[in-house]
Amino acid sequence: MPAVVACQYLTDWIATKLRWQLTIDNTERNTLVQATAPCPNKPVTITLAR
Repeated sequence: MPAVVACQYLTDWIATKLRWQLTIDNTERNTLVQATAPCPNKPVTITLAR
C-alpha cells in the first residue's frame, strides 16, 4: 500500500475513533503510533457525533 494511501487510511481510522469517542487499548495505540510515524504531521479537524 503506498504511503500516502496508508497515511490517509490511518488518519480516517483515528478520526472515526475520535468522532464516535471510541476507546483503544494499548496494543492498538502502540500500533497506530508506529504506523503513523512516517506520515506527515497535519492537523485533522473532527466533529464529535451526538
